[in-house]
Amino acid sequence: MFESVLSRLPEGRKLVLIHGNADPDAFGSAYALKVSFPDVDICAPEGLDRIAKVVARKFGYEPLSRADLGAYDAVLVVDTSSPEQLGQMNLPDEDWIIIDHHARNERWSNCQYFCDDTRRSCAELVFQLLKEAGVVVSRDAGLALLSGMVTDSGHFRYATAQLLGDFSQLMSLAKIDVDEVFDLTDMEPDVSERIAVLKGGQRMRFERVGQYIVAVSLGSSFESSVCKGMLSLGADIAFVVSQRDESFRLSARTRQDMVRAGLHLGKLLEDIGRDTSCEGGGHPGAAGMTGVGDAEAIANMCMSKAMDFLRGLNADKK
Repeated sequence: MFESVLSRLPEGRKLVLIHGNADPDAFGSAYALKVSFPDVDICAPEGLDRIAKVVARKFGYEPLSRADLGAYDAVLVVDTSSPEQLGQMNLPDEDWIIIDHHARNERWSNCQYFCDDTRRSCAELVFQLLKEAGVVVSRDAGLALLSGMVTDSGHFRYATAQLLGDFSQLMSLAKIDVDEVFDLTDMEPDVSERIAVLKGGQRMRFERVGQYIVAVSLGSSFESSVCKGMLSLGADIAFVVSQRDESFRLSARTRQDMVRAGLHLGKLLEDIGRDTSCEGGGHPGAAGMTGVGDAEAIANMCMSKAMDFLRGLNADKK
């Protein structure tokens, strides 16, 4: 799969870019590349999330916040569904190498684009690259990739047979026990996150379509955690959107039975993004969108699209 780019990795300076508020899958994938090939820097233009910061501290590494792209012989982007997720560094060159597992995005089509949206984590693809390169996976690289696999699969709740196979193989190669991975990635939410979830519940409104429920809420932070809280309260599909001056940030989550019924949140948000000149995308069960616009109006559009899907689902059952 990666034969066309492997010759570029052993030589020259390389930069790995990761998306804003980067999670352990993004940072772990980037860090495994850093320790497996010479002269690699990582740049996180919009920072790391709380768990990724813990993983980074474990390895004693702090990614760059800015980088001069012209100083590097190769630029790789991992676990990033669209250029807009790179903040101010979102002008992809045709020579960039993109490795991703989200729904395919035409914005990357002029780059060297490696995308497999059947994978639960980008770490699986990076592990495949390391195997194709004949790299001996170090303990640090293994732990970084395992942290990405376990978090992006919802601590195995949404794991595939392929992910579990890679996870087991990587544990064996890097000589890592599973409790080490969970010790690194299992974190209780802090008080600010818990308050955000509670406030999200207070602001929540919902609509029912047959036996299904769509819920939306306006938030200010921890949008994905608020979404998960709304699902635990009984929603089948949840959208949480925060207003930041003229811009907004939206997170969406759904139950796996909705995914099995044909819902793809990444494509739903990509469609809305196309209609509103915003940027949306992601996985079938978890997705996001950012752009300029009114948060409440965007939330209403998401609810309307989700309800259309559920009406079609109900019609098919009659």
